[in-house]
Amino acid sequence: MKLFDWVAAAVLWIDLPIPFYWLILHPLVGFWRRHVPAAYLAAALLPWSAAAVLLFAFHRHLFSSARALAWAAAWKVAAGLVLIGADGYLLFRAERELGGPRLVGHAELQAGGELASEGLYARMRHPRYTGMMSGVLGACLLAATPLLWGVAVLWWLVAFTSVLLEERELRARFGPAYEEYCRRVPRFLPFRLWPGKD
Repeated sequence: MKLFDWVAAAVLWIDLPIPFYWLILHPLVGFWRRHVPAAYLAAALLPWSAAAVLLFAFHRHLFSSARALAWAAAWKVAAGLVLIGADGYLLFRAERELGGPRLVGHAELQAGGELASEGLYARMRHPRYTGMMSGVLGACLLAATPLLWGVAVLWWLVAFTSVLLEERELRARFGPAYEEYCRRVPRFLPFRLWPGKD
């Protein structure tokens, strides 16, 4: 594996497990609220351990050691690094605006908290997912293998499912205030691609 493959692998190890973390927490949030330490342990240990094992086991198929001519691949590398940088920036901003505990689900597990609707959250409802999607796309551009693109497409479907479950939980917790927020603020981008609710 070459340097950019290692960068891609690191980004994937960080980002790929996150929707699975939430898929463990959101559907069973009532149960996990009674078992908060176990919730964090299960939701963190399972997805990141599985990601590490799978990335290691399939690294020869996921990451390309053979590259096209340097000039032909330069735009992909540059675009990949910019997208990964956007992921890092959005994570930094989300953590700064929400705080670490809230970012990892403390509010969901305590059935409390306030609706985040300022800063990044005044422009998009899920900046952290936008960042992750950007990072995974960037990793795909760096690694450049058909298998990784296939994994990314499946992952994006899982991530979108996780977003829908999160929104269901937020509607249950905040009611009409969240509905109004959804009417005002687009889901992933700071603008709407088409009129109406997304």
